[in-house]
Amino acid sequence: MNLLDRGMEPLGHRTDFDLVVIGAGGAGMAAALFAAMEGASVLLVERTSFVGGTTAWSAGTSWIPGSHHEAAVNSDDTPARTAQYLDNAVGDRSVRANRQAFLDNGRAAVDQAEQQSALKYRPYPKHPDYMSDLAGSTLNGRALEPVPFDGRLLGDLFRLLRPPIPEFTVLGGMMVDRTDINHLLGMTRNWTSFKHSVAILMRHARDRLVWPRGTRLVMGNAHVARLLHSLAQHDKVTLALDTTVRSIRTGTAGVTGVEIESGGITREIRVAKGLVLASGGFNRHPDLRAQLLPDVPASWSPAAPGHTGQAHDLVKAVGGVYGENKTSHAFWAPVSMRKRADGTTAVFPHFVMDRAKPGMITVNAKGERFVNESTSYHLFALAMLEAHKSTPTIPAFLICDATALRKYGIGMVRPGGKGLGPFLADGYLTEGRTLAELAGKLSIPAEGLQASVERINRYADTGIDPDFHRGETAYQQNLGDPAWSGKNPNLGPLQQGPFYAVRLYPGDIGASTGFATSPHAQVLDGQGQPIGGLYAVGNDMQSIMGDTYPAPGITIGPGLVFARIAARHALGLQ
Repeated sequence: MNLLDRGMEPLGHRTDFDLVVIGAGGAGMAAALFAAMEGASVLLVERTSFVGGTTAWSAGTSWIPGSHHEAAVNSDDTPARTAQYLDNAVGDRSVRANRQAFLDNGRAAVDQAEQQSALKYRPYPKHPDYMSDLAGSTLNGRALEPVPFDGRLLGDLFRLLRPPIPEFTVLGGMMVDRTDINHLLGMTRNWTSFKHSVAILMRHARDRLVWPRGTRLVMGNAHVARLLHSLAQHDKVTLALDTTVRSIRTGTAGVTGVEIESGGITREIRVAKGLVLASGGFNRHPDLRAQLLPDVPASWSPAAPGHTGQAHDLVKAVGGVYGENKTSHAFWAPVSMRKRADGTTAVFPHFVMDRAKPGMITVNAKGERFVNESTSYHLFALAMLEAHKSTPTIPAFLICDATALRKYGIGMVRPGGKGLGPFLADGYLTEGRTLAELAGKLSIPAEGLQASVERINRYADTGIDPDFHRGETAYQQNLGDPAWSGKNPNLGPLQQGPFYAVRLYPGDIGASTGFATSPHAQVLDGQGQPIGGLYAVGNDMQSIMGDTYPAPGITIGPGLVFARIAARHALGLQ
C-alpha cells in the first residue's frame, strides 16, 4: 500500500471493501482505524490533499469521561455523576439513549486505541467542565489531551498531515500548547521553564534544517498524526486523497456501494459491511448554510476547508434526516480576522488566552458591555448573535489597556507588547492614547466606552461583577490569571494607556445539527428507522450535546467513541 499516491492510484484494481469512510478528519480516521484493528478492509476517502480536517487545527482535547486516566487526577468521579451533569446541561436537547451509549463505550474506546495503536492521551491537571456550577460537573479528569508526537516518525507521510494554523505557531512553524506558552513566558523567571523552553527551541532549530516546519506536534496535530501513523501499520487500509464520493448505491437491505471520482475518473466500489459518513458537517454547503446559519458568512468560520456538505446531499437522497436543535445549528467562538501576506485570511478563534483576563472588556457599537467575557466561547458568540438583534454587536470590540496587552497579548498579537506596527498598519489592532481617542477610531460613543470602563474598574476593586457575573464559577476563574493580585482572577482595571482594540465576529467552529442516529451511530430515516449499513460520526452526526457546549472536546471525544461504535456495529461486533 502506498499512502503517498493520490486519487485512484492506491486502489490498484480493487473494487470492494468491508468499510468505506467518507472524510479523513479525526472521526473518520478513527472509524477507519477501529475497523482495521478488527481485520477489516477499509477505504478512507478524502476530498482534499490532507488528512486531519478541523481536528488538525484544534486544541485536540477529547472529552471522554470514565477513562482509566481520570483516576490520576480525579478519583471521585463516577459514571452516575457524569450522566447527572449531562442531564442538567443538555436535558432534552439530545437523545438520552445516545448520550448513554457514549458514556458506556468511552473507556473501551480509549483502552483499545491506546493498547492497539499510537494514539495516547494524558489528563490535563485542571480542565473544568464549562458549566461548572451545575451538579455533576468536575474540574478535571474527563478532558483528555493527546500526548505530543514526534512527526519524524511519519517519514514521507508527514506531508499528508494538514499543517496547523500559522497564527497558532511561533518561529516559523513551531507548534506550542498551553504548557509550552506558560514556560516560554516564564523562561527568564523560572529554571524549570527555562529548561523546557530551551529544549523545544533547540528541537525546532534542528527541525528547520531538514523539515518544512517543526516536527514536535502537539494538540490536534498530534492527535491526527498519531491516527495517521497507526493507520499506516495496517495493510488493509487504503487512503484515497483528492477523491470525492459522487453517489451512494442502495438495495433492499441498505447501502451496497458508492461511486467515487478523482481527476475525472470514476469507479464503482462495493461496500460489504458499512459506509461511515465523517465528512465534517454541513457548514460550508452554500444552500444548507443559508438555511441553517443565515447572515453568518462562511469566511468567519475558523474550521478547516473541505467539508462542503456535498456528502449530506447524498445521504439525504437515500433517506437520511437531520436531528432537531432548539436554538443553534452550530457551535461557536468569537473570532478576529486578518489578511495574510499571501492574500489569504487568518481567522483566529479567541478561546482562552485573552478575553477573560484582567484588564480586558468587550463592548458593542454603543460602547456597552453585553456579555460575561469569561463565559465559554460558545456562549460568548451566541451572546453576540442575540445582542445584535437589538444593538449592533457584530463586530464587537475586545478592548484592553497597555498592561494587559503586555501580559496576555490580544488575539494574534502576542504577549510582550512588541512588534505592534504591522497589526496597527493593517487595521487588525486599533490604538488610542486615551479611551476617547480609541472610541473615535472605532466609531463608537466615547461616553459609552468610558462609562463601561469606569464600571469594570469599580468591579475590579470589589471582585464582583453585578452586571454579568464575570469570574464567579470555577471554569471562568480557570480562564483568568492565577497570579493576579486582585480579588477576582478575571477582573482587573483598564488604566494604563495606550488602549487597544480588536474586532470580534461570531464564527462557527462545527456543526451541532447533523443526521439523526441510533445509539449504534446508524443513520435514521424519516420514520426513525436505521438505514442499513449507513453510519454518521463526528460533525455529520446530530450532536449528543444538542446545541449546548458543556465541556472541552465535546466534538472530538464523541467523534472517537462513536467511530468505534459504528465500526464495530458495521462489522457485526456490537
